Amino acid sequence: MSPYQGEKDGVTAGGKWMMFQSEDKMTGAKRVRFELLAENYFREDPDYRPRVELVCENGKYKIATFNPAVRVPPNRPGFWGQPQLEAEIRVDDAHYHHGWNWEGRYVSMDKGTARGMVGAHIFNIAIPTRSGRQIAEFDPAGLNIDQVHKACDITPKKPSSD
Repeated sequence: MSPYQGEKDGVTAGGKWMMFQSEDKMTGAKRVRFELLAENYFREDPDYRPRVELVCENGKYKIATFNPAVRVPPNRPGFWGQPQLEAEIRVDDAHYHHGWNWEGRYVSMDKGTARGMVGAHIFNIAIPTRSGRQIAEFDPAGLNIDQVHKACDITPKKPSSD
């Protein structure tokens, strides 16, 4: 079931992904949200799993977010001074670091990581938490790529491993 008012209950989008649809009551914009829960919990909250979301509006990619499910303060300034969270990412065999804009309860991921996640078999995010470095482990395999392309107009892209 959807936690958001006005959003239809989720349907499977392949694998362990769920897809939720809604319409903005003021603009009429059609939104689609793809959600994937982590396979594990962080030590601080064993009742709420970390999650990633891919949000699209009117057939175009809008944002991808990572909600760690625990309070995590930003740990670096961005280029324009906005708070960011340094995250270590693994997409299949590629491994890299990114500074994601911190939005309070979640961070906004870059589009390249979102495209890598869409076609990945392994997707892990490591972040520093109050109880030390923890890794959110996701199983993104099985997502219906055609559904994502139709809703978001994005395709998977393997990240480079350099």
